[in-house]
Amino acid sequence: MSVMSSPATAAHPGVVLADVLPATSAGRARVRDAALVVGGAALTGLAAQLAVPVPGSPVPVTGQTFAALLVGSALGARRGFLSFGLYAAAGVAGMPWFSEGASGAAMPSFGYILGMLLATTVVGALARRGGDRSPLRTAGTMAVGTAIVYAVGVPYLALATGMSGTEAMAAGLVPFLIGDALKAALAMGALPAAWKLTGRRG
Repeated sequence: MSVMSSPATAAHPGVVLADVLPATSAGRARVRDAALVVGGAALTGLAAQLAVPVPGSPVPVTGQTFAALLVGSALGARRGFLSFGLYAAAGVAGMPWFSEGASGAAMPSFGYILGMLLATTVVGALARRGGDRSPLRTAGTMAVGTAIVYAVGVPYLALATGMSGTEAMAAGLVPFLIGDALKAALAMGALPAAWKLTGRRG
């Protein structure tokens, strides 16, 4: 990966926010990337602990999805995949940092973890194509990522619990739509603002 150093380069599609961080050599760029991967995993684990149970649903409202998509947008597809992959692998291995301090792969909400892994990668690819540069583009990017999470998580929930498709949507999709809209609105302000800030600082 090339080291980006000019504000003009930082403003072009093909670059994500993490690329703007300085690294004066290939070795330092690798160290930076490793720190970003670990930091993204830790951020996702912390955000997952912000959990609110939903009556009648085994899936709580958490900050996990927002953190995963934010990490993907900021780090890009490759580093985003590695970061969330680290988070997922450590959680499966016993690290209690899935939602509500859970770990392992036996929980019925594990499909959302798999969906987030895919969504983080796709969102990172979209961000590298300029999908996080304006509020409308960011909203579209977050919508795509969120849809991927549900496209994997809801069917998995139905299979894991024996729910019908309608029941799984009622328990694992509908209660979260308002919260997802609020998260998208937050991202619409945060990511374009971060790009403007990096542009001013050069």
